[in-house]
Parts: sequence; structure tokens; C-alpha cells
Amino acid sequence: MDMLKNTAHRAWLVLMVATVITWYLGEVGAAGTSAIVAMLVIAFIKGRLVILDFMELREAPRMWRILLEGWLILVSSLILLAYWISLK
Repeated sequence: MDMLKNTAHRAWLVLMVATVITWYLGEVGAAGTSAIVAMLVIAFIKGRLVILDFMELREAPRMWRILLEGWLILVSSLILLAYWISLK
């Protein structure tokens, strides 16, 4: 269990579990707004973990974190908006 003391190892484990969950949702043909929103939330969490832990921006200057996390929020919001528009 020494492996879980490292934040990158914990992030990797969360990324793997999240990937399995989204794969499963795709395989069983989960449809509907709740499944789409769940997959987008999982993708957002995965993106944030990559930015903070693998790009090592957790301890970076605030400007870089705001820039990259803002980009992630913008892209996620635009995808959600496109999905919402497609429902009408």
C-alpha cells in the first residue's frame, strides 16, 4: 500500500476506475441525459486529474491553473451546451 501514498499513483488508479465506468456505460448502451451528463462529469474529473497531477500543476502558479482549468470548464460546458441544443 506504499504505492497509494504517491498522488500520481492515486490519480492513476482513479483514472483507471473512471475509464472502466465510462467503458461499461458505453458497452451496455446507456442512453439518456443522465448517462451523458455522468460521462461528461467523469471526463471532467479525469481531465482535472491529468492537469493537476500528471502535468504537475497542483503546485504551479495560480495563473496556469486558472488558465488550464478554465479551458477544461469551457470545453466541457460547450459540449454540454451542444448536447442540450441537440435535444430540442
